[in-house]
Amino acid sequence: MNKKTFEKLQYNELKEIVKSYCISGLGKNMIEKLKPSSNITVVRNRLNETTEARAILDTGSQAPFLGVSNIENIIQNLEKGVILDPNGLLSIADFLRGCRKVKRFMLDKTFFAPVLASYANSMSEFKGLEDEINLSIKGNSIDANASKQLKKIRQSIHLTEEKIKERLDKFLKNGTNKKYIQEFLVVKKGERYTIPIKASYKNQVSGSIVEVSSRGSTVFIEPNTVTKLNVELASLKAEEAVEEYQILATLSGMILENLPEIKINMELISQYDMGFAKAKFSKQIDGIEPKLNDHGYIKLASAKHPLLAGEIVPLDFEIGKENRSLIITGPNAGGKTIVLKTVGLLTLAVMSGFHIHAEKETEVAIFENIYVDIGDDQSIENALSTFSSHMKNISEIMRMSNNNTLLLFDEIGSGTEPNEGAALAISILEEFYHMGCITVATTHYGEIKRFSELHADFMNAAMQFNSETLEPLYKLMIGESGESNALWISKKMNVPDNVLTRAQAYIDKKKYDLELVNEDKIRKSKSKHSNKTMEEEYEYKKGDRVKLLEHDELGIVYKEMDYARNIVVFYNGEFIEVNVKRLALDIAASELYPQGYDLDTLFIDHHTRKMQHDIERGSKKALRKIQKEIRKNRD
Repeated sequence: MNKKTFEKLQYNELKEIVKSYCISGLGKNMIEKLKPSSNITVVRNRLNETTEARAILDTGSQAPFLGVSNIENIIQNLEKGVILDPNGLLSIADFLRGCRKVKRFMLDKTFFAPVLASYANSMSEFKGLEDEINLSIKGNSIDANASKQLKKIRQSIHLTEEKIKERLDKFLKNGTNKKYIQEFLVVKKGERYTIPIKASYKNQVSGSIVEVSSRGSTVFIEPNTVTKLNVELASLKAEEAVEEYQILATLSGMILENLPEIKINMELISQYDMGFAKAKFSKQIDGIEPKLNDHGYIKLASAKHPLLAGEIVPLDFEIGKENRSLIITGPNAGGKTIVLKTVGLLTLAVMSGFHIHAEKETEVAIFENIYVDIGDDQSIENALSTFSSHMKNISEIMRMSNNNTLLLFDEIGSGTEPNEGAALAISILEEFYHMGCITVATTHYGEIKRFSELHADFMNAAMQFNSETLEPLYKLMIGESGESNALWISKKMNVPDNVLTRAQAYIDKKKYDLELVNEDKIRKSKSKHSNKTMEEEYEYKKGDRVKLLEHDELGIVYKEMDYARNIVVFYNGEFIEVNVKRLALDIAASELYPQGYDLDTLFIDHHTRKMQHDIERGSKKALRKIQKEIRKNRD
């Protein structure tokens, strides 16, 4: 598989749909990393997991994943030596509780899902660790009951704070202090308790200035009566922080000691969540587990593309039993490309353990490689035309393919001159056939269709088309040859019958009226210059202007027909030998030139004729040129 295969067949889009059914981030991560497997045993196990999870869902049960979160980042921090905070510890406790519930749920489903249930035996329960965390952490903070020492420290903190407030209340109620006080309340600044005093009286109050207001009109003073208590409180707070750290470190250490088993639980929860997500998707599409093989046989019975919405015409498809190459023909927008994408995506889906929408007799082959050439990959940046891009892709595919490869080609050989494109496409298809690949290709070229009809291991297929309404039916008919329906559409568009008749003759006979025109010219020439009948073959003469049928261009007869029925023709400045059957008379020499005309001059180029003429008239320049060439040859 390669990135292009996944993109063209929309494999990642399918995974996103399945991923949406996951409950936890663990399951989503696992589907994100999921790749099709080419190992038939692995694929069989994947499908069986989906089937068993589907069986559980069909009973109306739901796996209890609620509360199970992705703890990967928390575990990674723990492994780096980070002491977990209360939130992290609670997440671990929630995860362990979720594992315990999932284990009990799965062990109760042994009848419906024996394999999935057996996985639960590998899950560990940590009820003691759960309880320890839940006892120590409440409301995202460390509870006083987490340790005796913490409880004692917090009691001391509470008593000290009460003493401070009592003394500050006494300060506020003292009538002597009334004129100094800006506001009659206790304000906590950091860890210190203060009274708001008017700035003008700051020197009248015994105590430490802790803070000044932004305007400078108020100063927050810690009275001397509570200074000692504030120092004591700060010391108690420091002791509390140390004890809380010890509690968090102890709980983190307990988790670290059980990390291997917890990681196994994480792996199993990921597998369970992914398996049930696949099962939910299967239930949504009414999917089935198809039969499997590893010898290239694909049979799709009433299969549907998983990403198409609305009314979908089911696909019946078969390859790999009687033939290993299938050529699909039919009109544009008739569904040929959808057939390729359906075959490819359903194969990838099955190799990933997904159920597919199809009938029970469906069978899917497991391939080592799946390569596609679908769509226009024209690259402006790399100066590649559509055809060049297709050939580059096919060349790369040819290097990577083997006899366990599925190939899907859309409009193979297109984008260039039709005759060359068809010939190249046939040669490419032959090469992949000799390599042992399973190949499905679409085409408009009749030559490829005819090649497929003649080849024993190739099969034609056609997309059905309603000839009355000019609408595609999107149904694949294997064993039939399709047409582009150009003539039928043209008839519906009122193109004259004689034009359509002549076009059909071109298609059937591969013989064009150009030959009839040339034959007509030959007959006219014969009627003027001989008494031979029209049925007799024309005898070409030196100087006749003829059309070379292979090149569709004109030449001049230089040497008349020999015993092998070949004629030498002067064409594009060269003398070439052409069989008489590949020529057509354009105009006879007797019509082109007057009697007595020196026909040899026809085969001498313009410069040579000019030189001869200059010599005959005694041109000194021409003589000097000849002498110069003679000296050059001597040297």
